[in-house]
Parts: sequence; C-alpha cells; structure tokens
Amino acid sequence: MLKSIEEVLMSLDQIIQQETDKQSGMAYFAILYRHMTARVLKGVQTGQFENGDRMVKLDVLFAQRYIDAYHAYIKKSPLTQSWQIAFDACTLNKPIVLQHLLLGINAHINLDLCIAAASTAPKDQIHGLKADFEKINLIISDLIDGVQSKLEQIWWPLRLIRRIVNDRHEAVISFSIQTARKASWGNAVALAELADPIQARETYIRSIDLGVSRIAKGILNPGIWSSMVLRFVRMGEPKDVRKIIDILKEEIPV
Repeated sequence: MLKSIEEVLMSLDQIIQQETDKQSGMAYFAILYRHMTARVLKGVQTGQFENGDRMVKLDVLFAQRYIDAYHAYIKKSPLTQSWQIAFDACTLNKPIVLQHLLLGINAHINLDLCIAAASTAPKDQIHGLKADFEKINLIISDLIDGVQSKLEQIWWPLRLIRRIVNDRHEAVISFSIQTARKASWGNAVALAELADPIQARETYIRSIDLGVSRIAKGILNPGIWSSMVLRFVRMGEPKDVRKIIDILKEEIPV
C-alpha cells in the first residue's frame, strides 16, 4: 500500500514507462494524473490546502484506487466497470486523446474520488473536507483545459472545434467536470454517513459504478454527428503514440 504522495509519483512513473514502452494509450491518463499529483504535492508543501496531512491521506487513497485498477486490468483480474471501459478503450483506434483522458477522469472523479473522500473523512468529518475536495477538482479541470490548449497548438484545426468538451448542450462530448464534481461530492457524503460500512457501502459503490459506466459509454460513443466530428479530429492527431506521450509529458499550461 502506498504511504506518501512521493510513492504515488514513483508508481505513476512506472506505469507511464511500461505503457510508453508498449506504445499504449494507457499512458495518456497516467501522465495527466502525474501532473495532477505533482500539483497536489506542491499545494501541500506550500500550504494551499486547509489540512495538509488530510490531503496527503486523501491523495494516496485516491491514487491507490487507480493504481490498483490498472494492475487488476493488466492481470485480467476483476475491476470496476468504469475502469474496464476506460482501459478497454485504449485497445481501440477510434477514440481521440481527449476521450481517453475523459474516460479516466470520469472513473476517477465520479467513482474513485467519492470513495477515497468518504474513507478519509468518515461520518460527520466529511463536511470539513469539502473545500479541499473542490480544490482537487479545480486542478483536474485546469489540467484538461491546458491539455486541449496544448493539442490545439500542435494541430490548429482543433481550435475550430473548441466545443469538443464543455458543459453546454452543444458539446461534442457531453461530459461536465462541474457536474461530475457535484455528483462525486454527493456520493462521498452518502458513503461517509452510511450506518453499515460493509454491506450497504459495497452495494452503494456498485450502484455508483453502474451509473459512471453509463457515462463512460456516452463519452466513447457520443452519437452519429459527434462521432463524425471526432473522427475528423482523430485524423489530424499524431499517429505515433510516443509523440502524443511526449506532448502530454510537457508542462501543461493553466
């Protein structure tokens, strides 16, 4: 089990290297997540969170769920439907880079974050976590905006399709981080306050996973018109997975 954010960063580095060597799109989310984790560590070191020790605990529990899901997938062991869909998508040629990132973010915010938050601050303690919970989500949102800006610099027509992902009805990919954040917080509070921490908790988590997997399917298959737009985007993306990995590894503007 991981014990520090530094250990999380080392584990993510190992995943990134393994998937880079295989030229696999599974490296994309791992790289984004490493950027996020590094920013959380910096935030803890500079006192940006209300409770630094609590944030370290939350970050480690949060990361452990993704890392465990990754290793379960590699070993072909059971894992949540949400991560199964996200990882399976990495074997397909159809999704664009942002779809891969959003599939990972969907599973991690909508499922993993609420579970980690409830474990970090059980029962009434959960309410004191909200401000720092919001800060993690803002970091993720800023990183996604930064990634899209970076990709637009490399392939300029992407600038013409700026509404690839946002919370408006016209978005090509209907995924809103704001909506995910609200849903995740609501589920975190419900999990933290459950009287029976074993049976009821596991049942509730399975129901969350079912709903999150439906969102994942929508991200992957957003409809005929949107799929045509995404196909156009995919045609313009670098075909070399290593090139995309190198782009994502660079510092992301926010």
